[in-house]
Amino acid sequence: MPTTMTSDEIRESFLSFFESKNHLKVASSSLIPVGDPTLLLTIAGMNQFKPYFAGLQEPPNRRLTSSQKCFRTPDIDEVGDATHNTMFEMLGNFSIGDYFKEEVISYALEFLTISMGLPKEDFAITVHHTDDEALNLWVQAGITKDRIFKFGDTDNWWGPPIHGDEGPCGPCSELHYDFGQNRGCLKQDCKPNCENVMKSKEKCTRFVELWNLVFMQYYHHPSGERSPLPAPSIDTGMGLERLTIIMQNAETMYETDIFKSLIQKIEKLSGVKYGQSLDNDYAIRGIAEHSRSCTFLTTDGVIPSNEGRGYVLRRVIRRAIRLAKKIGIEGQFLKELSSEVTNKMGVTYPELIQHKEFVQTVLQLEEEKFEQAFENGLNMLQSSLENVSELSGEIAFKLWDTYGFPIEMTEEIAIENNVSVDLVSFQSEMEKQRNRARSKSQFKDDNAKLRIYDSLGIGTTKFLGYETTTNQSVVVGLLSNDVSVDKISVPGNSVEILLQETPFYSEGGGQVGDTGKIISPNCEIEITDTQQAIPGLTVHYGKIINGTLSVGESVSAEVDPQKRINTGRNHTATHMLHAALREVLGDHVRQAGSLVTSERLRFDFSHFQALTEEELWNVQHLVNQKIRHNSEIIKGEDTYAEAIRRGALAFFGDKYEENVRLIEISNGTTFSFEVCGGTHAARTGELGTVIILNESSIGSGMRRIEAVSGEAAEKMIWEKTITDSKISQLLQTNPSQIEDRILALIQQLEQSNNEKSKLESELSILSAESLLNETYEINGFKIISSITQASSQETLRNMGDWLKDKIQNGVVCLSAVINDNPIVIIVASKDPIEKGVNCSDIAKKIASILEGGGGGRADSAQAGGKNSNKLQDAIALVPNIIQEQLNAK
Repeated sequence: MPTTMTSDEIRESFLSFFESKNHLKVASSSLIPVGDPTLLLTIAGMNQFKPYFAGLQEPPNRRLTSSQKCFRTPDIDEVGDATHNTMFEMLGNFSIGDYFKEEVISYALEFLTISMGLPKEDFAITVHHTDDEALNLWVQAGITKDRIFKFGDTDNWWGPPIHGDEGPCGPCSELHYDFGQNRGCLKQDCKPNCENVMKSKEKCTRFVELWNLVFMQYYHHPSGERSPLPAPSIDTGMGLERLTIIMQNAETMYETDIFKSLIQKIEKLSGVKYGQSLDNDYAIRGIAEHSRSCTFLTTDGVIPSNEGRGYVLRRVIRRAIRLAKKIGIEGQFLKELSSEVTNKMGVTYPELIQHKEFVQTVLQLEEEKFEQAFENGLNMLQSSLENVSELSGEIAFKLWDTYGFPIEMTEEIAIENNVSVDLVSFQSEMEKQRNRARSKSQFKDDNAKLRIYDSLGIGTTKFLGYETTTNQSVVVGLLSNDVSVDKISVPGNSVEILLQETPFYSEGGGQVGDTGKIISPNCEIEITDTQQAIPGLTVHYGKIINGTLSVGESVSAEVDPQKRINTGRNHTATHMLHAALREVLGDHVRQAGSLVTSERLRFDFSHFQALTEEELWNVQHLVNQKIRHNSEIIKGEDTYAEAIRRGALAFFGDKYEENVRLIEISNGTTFSFEVCGGTHAARTGELGTVIILNESSIGSGMRRIEAVSGEAAEKMIWEKTITDSKISQLLQTNPSQIEDRILALIQQLEQSNNEKSKLESELSILSAESLLNETYEINGFKIISSITQASSQETLRNMGDWLKDKIQNGVVCLSAVINDNPIVIIVASKDPIEKGVNCSDIAKKIASILEGGGGGRADSAQAGGKNSNKLQDAIALVPNIIQEQLNAK
C-alpha cells in the first residue's frame, strides 16, 4: 500500500509533477464562468482554457496544469450516497497543440505509479470502441489487454455530438482504479462502469473512475461532418477527492481528510454518530458536502435567488437545512460549517479567508429566510402525501411559491414516501410566473454569429483609446444584417464596422461602449455602440448618415470627446465609491457589478443591510474629500499575479489576461488600487463632486448605489438650488428653513382638518335631528327616507347610523349629492329585517334609477349612480319598496 498522503499533499504533488514536465501552473478560475454563455457554472478544468483550444487567444504556454474547483448540478438530489457530489476539485494537465496520446498516457502512469506509488496492476482502462491507437499505447505502457475495456460514445466520447452540436471533440480514455474483488458488488461480471448494486443498495464502488484523458482530434460541424484538427490537443481531468480516497484507503470521500473535520462538527451539532446508520450517514454526508459547496459558490459571488446560479445555491442550502432537521440539528448551523471549510481550505483558496464574513452573512440570511417557512411547508407537504399516489402540481407549486421548497426537494421527499409528483401541472403553474423561471434560457449558444466574426480572419483590433479619442484607420470588415459585405450605402441602415485599430472603447467592466462617428471622404456613419464580438475583436455598431463605405477604405474614427470624459469621470467615481465603502463598512464589501455611462453611475456591492444615513454621508464625504485632494490617478500595467500580490482588487468572476491594466488613486498614500481596463480621469479633481442619489437592495446580501459626478452633479445641484428657491418663495421662508416651515404647515393643516371634521360632525347631527321630524310608519316600523346634505360618504353614513339609533326600530334611507354624484345609504334595525326588509335589495332598485350600482348586506347597503336629477324619484320609491318587502314576508 502506498504512503498515506493528505489531500493538500496530493494536490501539490500533482501540480509539481507537471511543472517538472514544462507545464505552466495556472490558478483555479472562479466557479462563475467568464465569457462563456453556454455554461451556468464551471464544470471542468478546461473551461477557462476554451479560448486557447478554440484558437481565439494565444495561451501563455502550450502546456498547462491546474487544480480547478468545479460544480456540477445534475446530482444534487443524490448527494449523501457514497459517490455523488456537487463541488469538487479537478486536477488536470492540458496540451494546446503540443503533445498527444502517447505522452499523456505515459505521464498519467508515471505520476500514479512513481509519484503516488500505486501498482499498475490496480488499474483498469476504458477506451472508445474505435480507438485502437489508444488501446495499443496502453499495452505498450505496461497495461495488459485483459485490463482494457472498450465502450461506446456514452462513456468514452467527449464533445459533440454527445455534448452540443458543434466544436472540438474526440475519443477519451478513462483510467479506473480497482479496489479489488472484496470490494463493491462482489459479482464475477464486475468491471469498470459497473451498474450492479451492493448489499447497502448503493451502486458498486469496486472500480472508481479516476482520470479521464480526452483526445481532442476532430472538429464536429453543425452539418454532422467531422474534420481532423490541425493541432490535436489534450484535456485531462482527475478528481482530487477520488485520488484521495485511494491514497488514504478510505471507503468513500467522506472518510478522507477532506471531509473529516466537517463530519466531526456535524456529529457534535446533531449528537448523531457517523457510521452507525445508513440513513443518518446519508444526511451527514449531504450536509457536509453541501456546506462546502455553498461556501465556495458564495465566495465566488453567487447569491441565493430563484433563477440561474442563485437557484442552484438556494437548492443546495435548503437541502442541507432539510437534511439537518432529519438528524436533529436545530437552529442555524451553516455559519459554523462554513468556518470549518475555510479553516480547511483557506490556504489553498485564499479567497475563502478574504470573503469569510460576507459568505457567513449571506448563508445566515438564507437560513433565517427558509427557517421561518420550512416547518409550515413540511407539515403541509406531509399531510398532502397521505393516502395519495401522486402529489398535484398545484400543491408542489404552492410549496415552491409560498414556502420556498425547490421542486427537487419536494420530489425527493415525495419519493421517500412512495409518491410521485405531477411535474407537468407544476411546470404549467411555473409558466404563469415566467419572470421567476430558472436560468437556462439565459445561457444561450451563439456559435452561428461567432463563426461569422471568426470567418472574417481579422484576429484582433488594436485599441488606442487610452492615448487618443481620434485616429486614422482602415476598414477591415463590414456586416449588414449579420452578413459580411464589401460595401454599404443605404442611409439609415444599421451596420457593424471593424477597423484595424480604434480609439473606441468597447463595453466592458461595467463601462458602456463609446459612441461617436466614423468618417471618410465618401461617407459618414454615426456610431451608437461599441462591443467586443469575440475576445480582442472590436465591433462598431452604427447607422449610415450618408454616402458609401467599402472594406479597405481609410477612415477617421472619432469618439464623442465629452461623453468619453464624463464616462471616465464616472468610472473613476465607482473606484472611489468602492474604496470608501470598504473603509466605512469593512473589507467584506466588494464589487458585484456596475454600470458606467456619461450621465450617471451605478455600483453594486456586497453588504448585508441598508446603509444608515450617517454611513451614506461618510461614504460620500470621503469620496469628495479625496476629490478635493486632487489625487493623481496612476495608470500602469503588471502581471495579474503580481498585481494581486501588490494588493490590487479584481472584480470576482472576471477573467483577466496575464498582463493587466491597473488604476491606482494615490496622494502619497494609496486610496484605491484596482485591476481595470476602463477609461478614467487624470486626477480626482476633474470629478468636481460626487453625489449619491440612492441606495437600495438588489437581493439577499447585495446593495446598489446610484450616483452622479462632474457636470451631471453640477447640474443636479443647480436644479435643486432653483427648486429650493422657488419652494422657499412659495412658503415665504428661506431655503434653510423649508423643512421647518413644511412641518409647521402640516401641523396647521392637521389642526384645521380636525376642526373641520369636528364642525362637520356637529352640523351633520343638527341636520339629522331635523330629519326626525320626517319620520313616518309602515306596518308599525318607523321609516325615514330623505335627501340631505353631506360633505362625504362617511358623514352621510354617520348620520344614518345616528338616526337608526334614535328611532330604534325601523329603516333609514338617506341620500345626498357628493362630488356631483348621487349617493344613497340604507340601514335597518333587527326587527324589520326579520319581517322581510332587505337593505341590499332596496339599494339595487334605487341604483337602477340612478343609472349606477348598489348592494351590501340586509342591515346596511349603499347605492350610487351618475344621474343626480333622478335622486328625488329614487327616494320617493323607498316606502313602496319597503311595503312590498314586508307584504312578501
